[in-house]
Amino acid sequence: MIKRIHHVAYRCRDARETVNFYRDLLGMEFQLAIAEDRVPSTGAPDPYMHVFLDAGQGNVLAFFELPNSPDMGRDENTPQWVQHIALEVETMDVLMEMKQKLEQAGIEVLGPTDHTIFQSIYFFDPNGHRIELAANTAKPGMHQELKRVAEDMLEEWSRTKKAPRHAAWMHGQEEFKPTQAGEAK
Repeated sequence: MIKRIHHVAYRCRDARETVNFYRDLLGMEFQLAIAEDRVPSTGAPDPYMHVFLDAGQGNVLAFFELPNSPDMGRDENTPQWVQHIALEVETMDVLMEMKQKLEQAGIEVLGPTDHTIFQSIYFFDPNGHRIELAANTAKPGMHQELKRVAEDMLEEWSRTKKAPRHAAWMHGQEEFKPTQAGEAK
């Protein structure tokens, strides 16, 4: 059984610049660095710097700098908004403080965007990775209702490839009405 995500690793252009960004602007603690001249799993002669940052509550975000590899790119067949790293902040006030801090550092920030159960801001790190900061705003019962309809929504999507309407309240098309038991109708 999976206990939790040990770490998630992405490529970076410059390890120092990446650590500075996540530490100084997002408040993540720089935990450790590992450097090798050969890849341990394959033995390939490919030097790298692997840096690890504390993303809170045991979550670790890591990056590899690969100086001998071609410049990094992105999946051109996938829209930029799809692949992203989403990090949770404590409150909407913190989210807005982070937006201001990022903008003051010259970073273009989109949002906040209201997703009903959370609000988010979006921006890019120095490597071109899209970052989302999210503050939870769900009303009681919303997560339980989304879990209740998840299988039905996935089944309908698999058949039709059209957005199911099981949770139309997520998109302002109807009001969310919790029952006394804390579940949605």
